[in-house]
Amino acid sequence: MPLLIALLAPLLWGSTYAVVSLYLTDYSPYWVAVWRALPAGVLLLLLHPRRPPLTWNRQFLLAFCNITAFFALLFVAAYRLPGAVAGTLGATLPLILMGLAWWQDGKRPSLKWLLLGLMGLAGVLLLLNPSANLDPVGVACALLATLLIGQSSRWMQRWPVSDLLALTAWQLLLGGLMLIPLAWWLAGPMPLPQPASAPGLLWLILLNTALAYWAWLWGLKRHGPEVMGMLALTNPMVAVSFGVLLVGETLDGRQWLGIAVILLSLFLMKLPTRPLFKGGQAAKVCPDQPGNG
Repeated sequence: MPLLIALLAPLLWGSTYAVVSLYLTDYSPYWVAVWRALPAGVLLLLLHPRRPPLTWNRQFLLAFCNITAFFALLFVAAYRLPGAVAGTLGATLPLILMGLAWWQDGKRPSLKWLLLGLMGLAGVLLLLNPSANLDPVGVACALLATLLIGQSSRWMQRWPVSDLLALTAWQLLLGGLMLIPLAWWLAGPMPLPQPASAPGLLWLILLNTALAYWAWLWGLKRHGPEVMGMLALTNPMVAVSFGVLLVGETLDGRQWLGIAVILLSLFLMKLPTRPLFKGGQAAKVCPDQPGNG
């Protein structure tokens, strides 16, 4: 059950592309980002009114990296790269997390976890089949967005926070507020949402953002960033599956093989293993134990 809660975040985020394609194609992605974050933060604070659980500088730093800068970089990458390429670059998250742990804490990843990260990335490459025509600016933005998520995940897993719902609410509220001037500058005044887009907006606000971001923070505290990085590989897999079910896309044999490779990497992650890192304090990989701070 704990692993299923942690999986909610990448699974729900994988629905973003299908929901936007069905309900929100007429709106600027920058305003869609505002509508995702800001109402979700306000709603969570109404349900759970609390002060920020972190100091203001840490709270603003997380909101800026996880919401404002992440969405801005993601949209630049989406405009300059094929969607498949952007999705593949996001699948470097497990390797980026291992690199950050090695660089910042001197914790060298074990061979098993390095191979699992490479295996998952190979599965996503098969699944998405990125184009060889890569725009350097788009690639840099996609990788920087993934790096921000990786570094923010390490901060959130290490900083002492007991009220994850308040942390989620303030992160979304502050990040959404900081997105408003950027959206106004790049896309003009905010358009009024139309009734036909209501199902898509409700899905994005309630499930895709409010619930998913809480589940991501919960998973980071429970399992640690490295395990969550591997679980994030289900995001492109779910995105492609929703495309098949809702948008009428089809999968070829190579893409089915990619799905099988991703699932196999997650299955191997669950097998008993030695400590995640050599040297330093060992982090046990077990879905029923909290990640180390």
